[in-house]
Amino acid sequence: QVHLVESGGDLVQAGGSLRLSCAASGSIFSISAVGWYRQVPGKERELVARIGSSGSTTYTDSVKGRFTISRDNAKKTVDLQMDNLKPGDKGVYLCTLGDVWGRGTQVTVSS
Repeated sequence: QVHLVESGGDLVQAGGSLRLSCAASGSIFSISAVGWYRQVPGKERELVARIGSSGSTTYTDSVKGRFTISRDNAKKTVDLQMDNLKPGDKGVYLCTLGDVWGRGTQVTVSS
């Protein structure tokens, strides 16, 4: 059974950086894609970045060149390095593997 726990969210000034981490349990981690989503009140949950089991990555256009997703299969973690943060990046960031979701970590960016 897969269990996901996010960490690393914080309040940061625009232009700053954060590194989010998603820690997973379960034996299927290394063969599974993992995604980071952003949830903002009143809006649909949005895919921010995704990393496949082979390490292939995709990003939503608004974060390309600023965010980097990476994975460590030995540690069963997927990190999201967020640089040059903008106020529009704020929200609850959740990671997902298959149909399992973590509870999220809050990112707030002040202008």
